[in-house]
Amino acid sequence: MIASIAAAVRLFVGVLLTIAVAIAVLFSVPFDANGRFYHAHAKFWSRGLLKIFGVRIQVHGLERLDLSRNYIYVSNHASMIDIPIVAAGLPMDLRLVYKKELEKIPVFGWGLRGGSYIGVDRGKGTEAMKSLDEAVQRIRGGMSVLLFAEGTRTLDGRLQPFKRGAFNLAVRAGVPVVPLTINGSYTTVPKHSIRIRPGTVDLFLDPPLVTDAGAGKEAELKLMEQVRKAIESHYVNQ
Repeated sequence: MIASIAAAVRLFVGVLLTIAVAIAVLFSVPFDANGRFYHAHAKFWSRGLLKIFGVRIQVHGLERLDLSRNYIYVSNHASMIDIPIVAAGLPMDLRLVYKKELEKIPVFGWGLRGGSYIGVDRGKGTEAMKSLDEAVQRIRGGMSVLLFAEGTRTLDGRLQPFKRGAFNLAVRAGVPVVPLTINGSYTTVPKHSIRIRPGTVDLFLDPPLVTDAGAGKEAELKLMEQVRKAIESHYVNQ
């Protein structure tokens, strides 16, 4: 009984934190041309949320990166809490490439739409191509971004097949790709659950992989194979 009450209180505080940060971000948008305020609040929200629910992060391999330059981070996707885990765990100014459907979520989605993250239309046609072209230009302009190789969260804690979307964007942008493995987040928040369990999540960063801008499908498939091999070397089925 006590544990259930404590869990409900943590959830309530987490929701309040999310609403408060989203509102602050929405009001700041007209005055935040470079997105620094948005990014700072995203980190504040992520760290606060994880602290509320007792989720700890261990980062491995950060010394392999040159933090003065931008990369494309390509990761597995095990849980809805992966985004705050990466935002809180990595020190760099990292933006999320997200599917535009998320903008329909009240408050949270409004914050995404108004901020400096990159929304991509996963449909077909002119709007989808336009959103991809915009993402490529922003990455070439010096932005570091996070992409999920599987496209959606795993249902059973196992690594899913990778989709070409993240690798198409990486090859088009011509920016080095860092394989990022997230271990432990599935048991923290499995799919179809909103309960966040305390625990430790490990982030593994592999050395950057150089991409050849505009090299086409063959380069995409090769990059996808390299990233999957790197993630599989760390990943633990959950």
